[in-house]
Amino acid sequence: MKHTWARPGFFLKVTKPLLPLSFAVMIILLCAGLYTGLVTSPPDFIQGDTMRIMYIHVPASWMALLVYGFLALMSLFAIVWRHPLAEVLAISAAPIGALFTALSLITGSLWGKPIWGAFWVWDARLTSVLVLLFLYAGYWALYKSFSHPEQGIRAASLLALVGVINLPIIKGSVEWWNTLHQPASVIKLSAPSIHSTMLTPLLLMAGAYFCYFVSMLLIRARTELNRRKLYVLEAKP
Repeated sequence: MKHTWARPGFFLKVTKPLLPLSFAVMIILLCAGLYTGLVTSPPDFIQGDTMRIMYIHVPASWMALLVYGFLALMSLFAIVWRHPLAEVLAISAAPIGALFTALSLITGSLWGKPIWGAFWVWDARLTSVLVLLFLYAGYWALYKSFSHPEQGIRAASLLALVGVINLPIIKGSVEWWNTLHQPASVIKLSAPSIHSTMLTPLLLMAGAYFCYFVSMLLIRARTELNRRKLYVLEAKP
């Protein structure tokens, strides 16, 4: 017998009150993050106000990796255990992760122009994040390219699992190769090397991004489940 939380009806019931809560928390964190990041935090002593794009760029990069990890985990459940809800969650998460990855690349390019003198360089970190965007796009393309959804989700899930190898490459690229990208300053084994006046808005924005992911994931998953229910009802004689 399938686990209770795998049942679409149970998922729809549980997530109904969670959706407005996650959306409300997102709005609060977003407003607080933008205010502290754009108004109360000081400019960087080297980069000046250009540094403020960090509050958009860095959380987007974190979420791009986090969502792909979630996508790969759901893909594993979908392949090994044929988990129906895992399939829906993976399908729902892929476009959101692609959005975060694209935002990371765009804001990184805008940040890189005044600092590096170019919008794009074939830096190890930038290139590996671009590969991540291609993985998201490839997942979606594979899912849509099969006439039978079961075949599409299986092929896409296999690609998602293979693509996991890119996550440690992204994380370690700034330490393994000579790169223009700065090393980690927040997620470190030692204490973060960023001042609290900058760390606070960064974490607030990261929380807002995470709540946005949860909100959009629930909306997309609930929509997909309702679409499947409607398809079954219409198929009945």
